[in-house]
Amino acid sequence: MEYLKEIRILNLEPSDEQPLNEEIQWFSNCLGMFNKRDKEKSCFRIFIHLLEERGYLSSEQLAKRSNLSRATVIHHASRLIDSGLVMKKEQGYFLRFDSLEDLTKEIEKDVSLTFKRLRKISKKIDEELEG
Repeated sequence: MEYLKEIRILNLEPSDEQPLNEEIQWFSNCLGMFNKRDKEKSCFRIFIHLLEERGYLSSEQLAKRSNLSRATVIHHASRLIDSGLVMKKEQGYFLRFDSLEDLTKEIEKDVSLTFKRLRKISKKIDEELEG
């Protein structure tokens, strides 16, 4: 399986007993999933609809549910695809993971693999510099 390409990890303190939507926003913010320039949270709204659906949604369906233009949906869906969170088939867009827990586990594996690669290369560089 191809790993997630770019996920930022932010160490944010959770609030106690948040409403579900705020917990999802906190989760998403910890992963740096959404651009701060997205003032209307369009990308977040698309993500929420895909999370709720747990199936395929076309760009037209996402546009209607999110009250966004189809072009805006396609733009943000492309960003989610580039990050590795969303996939696209003929029927539409869908989340790459069955649950947020599965997403978290996959990110953890990807980070571990990345650090393993970093350690290997850093050791090689240190040896060459000392050499």
